[in-house]
Amino acid sequence: MNNRWLEIEVFTRVAESGSFSRAAQELELSQPSTSRIVTGLEARLGVKLLLRTTRNVALTEAGALFLEKARQATADIEDAEDAVRGIDSLRGTIRLAVPIVYGTRAIIPALPRFLERYPELRVEITMRDERQNLVSAGVDMAIRMGTLEDSTFGARKIASVERLLVAAPSYLAKRGTPRTPEELTDHDTILHELGSPGKSTLVLLKEGTAQKVTLRGKLKIDAAPGVLAAALAGLGIANVTTIMSEQELREGKLVRLMSEYELEPLKAFAVFPSGPRPSTKVQALVTHLISALAN
Repeated sequence: MNNRWLEIEVFTRVAESGSFSRAAQELELSQPSTSRIVTGLEARLGVKLLLRTTRNVALTEAGALFLEKARQATADIEDAEDAVRGIDSLRGTIRLAVPIVYGTRAIIPALPRFLERYPELRVEITMRDERQNLVSAGVDMAIRMGTLEDSTFGARKIASVERLLVAAPSYLAKRGTPRTPEELTDHDTILHELGSPGKSTLVLLKEGTAQKVTLRGKLKIDAAPGVLAAALAGLGIANVTTIMSEQELREGKLVRLMSEYELEPLKAFAVFPSGPRPSTKVQALVTHLISALAN
């Protein structure tokens, strides 16, 4: 293998995994060889790319810049290979980060047909609700819900997800069932936004008229499974998605509230840390997800 491409591959795996030993294992190299290759790259460039401690490895500012460019160069090479082989011969690994509930109930169920079509592809999935640093996490694509923060990342909308208000029968038996937006202010709400000061603003639509309501709650949870569990436990009213709650609604464990009112749908986006032009295999996955989720 060309020495420069070996350097890029080794450096990228060390930077993404945060470990020389883990990168060496993945690349089937010895740890001394892995360390020597990265040290040689730093010497050739004349800059420090990684800060090494006894426990982990961190990128320097120069290292973060080099990692970004290295990923783009690798993606360009992969695109060139894919172009020669043809779209039906995609191969390699897609590293994907997804929220827990949406990933479990929407993204993963859509993957079988995709992997059947591209048998040479592998998908590695990280599942968490907090918005991690996608560059340091080493992912090719992330699924994010709601409003996107300003960034240099590329993004594409893949779906709109219906939202609704729900509560457990046990909660409604104790506190009554709200019929109007005004009545919601007298109820306990399970808040999902940890940054909110004990309250959340909700916009409800009815016959084209919007009404803004400030909801208050004693309980804040930063992950969707916790919000769902709290609602099932009768701890208050929850603002959830249909995908998140459809099974519980069918089984009668949750009750939909104020169905004559609409909530603004939650948008799901595919986000690309490498920029607005993702690799061919990532583009293929996005196209598949848009079609699968629409159905």
